[in-house]
Amino acid sequence: MSPVYESAPVPSNPLATPESHPELSIVVPIYNEAESLPFLLDAIAQSLVDSGLTYELICVDDGSKDGSDQILKQQAADRPQLRVVILRRNYGQTAAIAAGFKYAQGKVVVTLDGDLQNDPADIPMLWNKLHEGYDLVSGWRKDRQDKALTRVLPSKIANWLIGQVTGVKLHDYGCSLKAYRSELVADLNLYGELHRFLPALAFIEGARITEVPVRHHARRYGHSKYGLDRTFRVVMDLLTISFMRKFLTRPMHVFGLFGLIALVMGILLGGYLAYVKIVFGEDIGQRPLLTLTVLLLISGLQLFSFGLLAELGMRTYHESQGRPIYRVREVIGIAGAEQADRLA
Repeated sequence: MSPVYESAPVPSNPLATPESHPELSIVVPIYNEAESLPFLLDAIAQSLVDSGLTYELICVDDGSKDGSDQILKQQAADRPQLRVVILRRNYGQTAAIAAGFKYAQGKVVVTLDGDLQNDPADIPMLWNKLHEGYDLVSGWRKDRQDKALTRVLPSKIANWLIGQVTGVKLHDYGCSLKAYRSELVADLNLYGELHRFLPALAFIEGARITEVPVRHHARRYGHSKYGLDRTFRVVMDLLTISFMRKFLTRPMHVFGLFGLIALVMGILLGGYLAYVKIVFGEDIGQRPLLTLTVLLLISGLQLFSFGLLAELGMRTYHESQGRPIYRVREVIGIAGAEQADRLA
């Protein structure tokens, strides 16, 4: 039987009503955080009670096995701002965040972890910073309270590498405490383990990004769900992001380039071998150069085929969703604004 927690009284916020679209949506992915949940919900409510913001809290249970889903159901009965999304099984943090984004109705969306290491008291600060003209505000755990060798050092290396590859220089990609404008969230399609690269994905969409130091606390309950085994997944996703950043709307430029190089080299080598065979009558059947020539010609044709298929896939991706290859930041003038509304 799942334990029942009695939490402190929830600070009332008469402006926060689930019936109307709130100003702020807070998305929290949950996986086996039963011990920390009541304290987390209290801390979030307390951080916003004096803000005057209408808000909703969306907790996405990602297939927890410790009764977190039951605790969330109990808490939802007493907290009108709380919405609970329970996934059928454990899909991973990226899927949980994507589900939270789908159900969020606020003008601004804030994400944070459910383990109380992120401090909900920083949420108003992120809100204020976002309204200085940014589309995404990312938290920076400047004084990180984790193990230096197994968590902090690999994270610093990964942050440096991600910054070099994506061109988005942040101190802390792994911090879950982030604030987004809702229109930016609508443009972010998440798959795999891409939650680590949300700033890079936002940058591809033309977002204005900044970073602010936030508080970080040592874990009080449970244990970390991440280990060094995530390194391989990070590298693979980083290659994906790098490709998307450079060639998302023009994949033929990369496949076609390598295909053209292979074809030209194959044609030149084939011409040389033909010249040797015809002019000098030499036997070329046993030469490794002939094998290389055939391999280059076949590889070039395959790469061109991959490029064409990728172009077709890209066009299907954009056209089937009515997804333009550009993003409009602002339309000046009444007539222009009305036209933009019709096209949206």
